[in-house]
Amino acid sequence: MVQAHGCVYSVMLAIGRINRMLQQEMEPVTFSESGGIRYLHFGSELIQGAMRIRDPNEIYLEYNQQMMAWLLFLETKPGMRVAQLGLGTGALTKFTHQYCPAVKSTVVELNPAVIVSARTMFSVPDDDRRLETLQADAKQFVKNRQYRNAFDAVQVDLYDAICDGPAASTLEFYKGCYEILRSPGVLTVNLFSRHKSFDINLQNICEAFDNRVLLFPESHDCNVVAIAFKGPHLEAEWRDVSARAKLIREQTDLPTNKWVAGISRENARQESKLSI
Repeated sequence: MVQAHGCVYSVMLAIGRINRMLQQEMEPVTFSESGGIRYLHFGSELIQGAMRIRDPNEIYLEYNQQMMAWLLFLETKPGMRVAQLGLGTGALTKFTHQYCPAVKSTVVELNPAVIVSARTMFSVPDDDRRLETLQADAKQFVKNRQYRNAFDAVQVDLYDAICDGPAASTLEFYKGCYEILRSPGVLTVNLFSRHKSFDINLQNICEAFDNRVLLFPESHDCNVVAIAFKGPHLEAEWRDVSARAKLIREQTDLPTNKWVAGISRENARQESKLSI
């Protein structure tokens, strides 16, 4: 979730019919476009996701790009699974589907209109052997013993129309995220830094993950991505992490050149080397 900016105009198109057809007691899904960017809204000016129309597979928003930071710490390989809690415009889904062919993604989204709009307005592919979309509540999903130790990475971006902090933020929820991760495993979470929910969520993530949490610097849209780790202690020279970041940038065009310096500066006792 980011704050809307600039002059946008509404492009309701078929989504009004979608919302009426689904007849769900959930936020209405609406769109706007400006400067070649299409935005997703939940009935307000607050932006829930964005896509560059001429390059739909690009991850446009900076915090969305940072949600892929698990790639710094985990090598993709056959059998790897990623859970994406909250679909939005499907930026993470599309990126993983294109650049991580060995990975199977499980997307969890409660609002069926978001699933329909992602496919019709934001170029998200239909489900196949590498993509599974579940209409489900993420808070219940992480409690399901079927998914215990099932995922190598979990990405959490759960906001509703009010955007009064993440829609799932309890200690129980983050403990559930821990339980569905394999070891080693990495969680990335989008937090809204300039809100009272930030400290609550960060405290709960730290407790659930035994204080093994790193933060990205705040992005221009006031989002902060947290990275949490499960498994053996991780220790590495930052130059080695930078080499990994360079490889990811060459393969995917993600702006990873800024990540390592930002993470090492932002987090205490991480200046000389990564140790968590």
